[in-house]
Amino acid sequence: MHPRFLQGAREGWRTVLPFSVGTISWAIVTGLAMRSSGLSELEAMGMSVLVFAATAQLGALPLIASGAPLWLIFLTGLVLNLRFVIFSASIAPVFHDRPWAQRLACSYLLTDSGFTLLSPRLLGAQDPQWRWGYYLGPALWGWLLWQGCVLIGVLGAGVLPRDWSLEFMGTIALMVMLVPMTRSRPMLLAALVAGLAAVLLHALPLRMGLFAAIALGIAAGFLAERRQTGQEAA
Repeated sequence: MHPRFLQGAREGWRTVLPFSVGTISWAIVTGLAMRSSGLSELEAMGMSVLVFAATAQLGALPLIASGAPLWLIFLTGLVLNLRFVIFSASIAPVFHDRPWAQRLACSYLLTDSGFTLLSPRLLGAQDPQWRWGYYLGPALWGWLLWQGCVLIGVLGAGVLPRDWSLEFMGTIALMVMLVPMTRSRPMLLAALVAGLAAVLLHALPLRMGLFAAIALGIAAGFLAERRQTGQEAA
């Protein structure tokens, strides 16, 4: 391996390592939730590997358990993962020199924490070997850690105490990443609108309140950014 690739991988791994506690807790909770929804061990791990998106997995589970139609389950996962379209578009220039297969692997391994923690240095770096290592090293670490901890949750569903509140640890870890992202006014407004809408509309059937909250948050952030850009241009 190229020395600059290895250097980038080491630096990327050190960047994401402190946030691994959130990955561990969320992965175990996701494994427990999949088994509680009636999925077998094989089905749960298959879903974890194929989907590799905690929000989409947890959002789809109640629909799967209730026997919801396939189109609604698919739409739920699609809406919950819309943010990755924005994430991938933001960092796409970093991988413009990579083969198609490598870019496809990058899209599969992209996570919220990876984008939030790695993108500032990725977008500013000039060395393609260092960039590739800085992204791929922690991305593979995150994937392996996630699948291993999901497996713990899947196999330990009948053993792990339910009063450990592991999901609370994951929520705290996500908040640590969310707070720095809300330093700009559009992002702060999007988070506030989406959060308020999710609370007010939580009683809507088929989790439609969550869909509405996502749409309202994106719209609020988009309008605020356009207004801010217009004011700066003036």
